[in-house]
Amino acid sequence: MRFRRLLAFSLFALLTVSGVGACTVEGPGSSADCHVSGCTVIFTRGVDARASVLGVDAELVAVNGNTVTLKIAGQQVLIPVGETQPAQGLDVTVQEVTDDKVVIKISTGITTTG
Repeated sequence: MRFRRLLAFSLFALLTVSGVGACTVEGPGSSADCHVSGCTVIFTRGVDARASVLGVDAELVAVNGNTVTLKIAGQQVLIPVGETQPAQGLDVTVQEVTDDKVVIKISTGITTTG
């Protein structure tokens, strides 16, 4: 338990010092809202939507019904809406799919609550 708190605090300190620089958005069709435990990324559908978050590249590949295909750090993952899948050491959750956008959360799995 003590180790997890130390790890969470270290990550928080790193992100605070870097101005949450580990969660940047690059490319058209994406925006992000980042916190210590992860980033919520909104991909615009119909464009080449990509983002670089938490040190990995994320790309919206396709949407087929309620299943979203993403490429996370080169690994292709299929995630149904509302579910979470691991990818490259991160947890990826598809939160929402509309005709215009796909909202995902990419998290480290580290929480700051004790």
